[in-house]
Amino acid sequence: MRAYSLLVCLASAVLLAGCLPSGNDELAAWMAEQRANTKSRVTPLAESKKFTPEPYGAENALDPFNQAKLTQALRRDSNRVAANATLIAPEMSRRKEPLEAYPLDAMTMVGSLNKTGAPTALLRVENLLYQVRVGNYLGPNYGKVVQISEDKIQLREIVQDATGDWMERLTSLNLQEGKK
Repeated sequence: MRAYSLLVCLASAVLLAGCLPSGNDELAAWMAEQRANTKSRVTPLAESKKFTPEPYGAENALDPFNQAKLTQALRRDSNRVAANATLIAPEMSRRKEPLEAYPLDAMTMVGSLNKTGAPTALLRVENLLYQVRVGNYLGPNYGKVVQISEDKIQLREIVQDATGDWMERLTSLNLQEGKK
C-alpha cells in the first residue's frame, strides 16, 4: 500500500508542475509587441489602362476564305506537284548504278581519256578505279554526267529545296592532280 500512496503523490507532483508558469511569458510578450508594432505594407495596384476599341477596316476587302481564291491556290500547288513529279519520276523508276552509293566528296577524278571517240573519266573511289562516261550516274542526288572534259566532270543533280520542291542544279568534279 505504501507503494501505491507513493505513486499517487508522485503523480500529483507531476500534475502540479504542469500548472506552473513555463518561462515562455517573455517570448509571448515579445510576440505580442511585434504584432502590435508591425504595419503591413501593401503596394497599391497600378491603374489599369483604358481599352479603346479599334474599328474593323477590312469590311470591303476580299475574304481570305473565298472559294475562288482557295481554288486558285490549290490549282497552283497541284501544278507544282505535277512538275516535281515529272522531274523525279524517271529517276525513281530506273535501276541504280554502283557509284550512286557514294557521296561526291568520296570520289576523286584522277584522269580522262578518249575511248573509242567518247570522252571517259577515271574516278577513284575507295582505292578502286572506275571508268565514267556521259550518261552515267554518280552520287546520292541522282547526279547524271552531262559533260566530260580533260579536267572536270559536269553533273546534273536533282535535289530538294527548302520548300520541298525538286529542282536541278549543276555540279562538277575537278581533276585532282598530285593527290593520293
